[in-house]
Amino acid sequence: MKTARIYQRVSTENQELERQDSLVALAKDQGFYIAGVYREKASGVDQNRPELEKLINDLQEGDYLIAEKIDRISRLPLAHAEKLIERIKSKGAKLLIPGIIDFSDVKPDNPDKILEIVLDTMQTMLMKIALQMARDDYETRRKRQKEGIELAKKKGMYKGRKPIIDENLIYEMLDKGFNIARTAEIAKCSRVIKFLCKQGNTVA
Repeated sequence: MKTARIYQRVSTENQELERQDSLVALAKDQGFYIAGVYREKASGVDQNRPELEKLINDLQEGDYLIAEKIDRISRLPLAHAEKLIERIKSKGAKLLIPGIIDFSDVKPDNPDKILEIVLDTMQTMLMKIALQMARDDYETRRKRQKEGIELAKKKGMYKGRKPIIDENLIYEMLDKGFNIARTAEIAKCSRVIKFLCKQGNTVA
């Protein structure tokens, strides 16, 4: 039985990882033993991802690392992304990425050597293209975001990032007798009203 370690990643805290759980069922259906599922919420351009590092450290010879898409593994510049892939391969592990290296591409125990070389060459080429596309997509999104902000600024519609609610300050002010309106004013955050309502406070 072949062993798989599954990596799931989303970029922000607001995104959910559950959608990627189908990989676990798919791998089991293909006869894999699931040695671990590694989940984290971090950017694909972040080189410091604890769960990915843990996964790579846990890899054993012959393991398969499975991810939903190549951009789950990396959105780094190509040179850095290739180094990351090489670290995985250096552990004697293999990647399975639907659309690039599918479950059907898993080699038999006694493969044809010539076919194996051809398949490895094709997979390496596809992997390189996919890594570059993942990076290009990231840079395109950043460029469009920047252009959108600049356009909004010209129209006077851009107000910057939403302020962070300081919960400790809010509760401290309420304990001192400040009403909700005054608390919102001092905290400089209109969202404080919604926050207080969620906590069971009434707005008079």
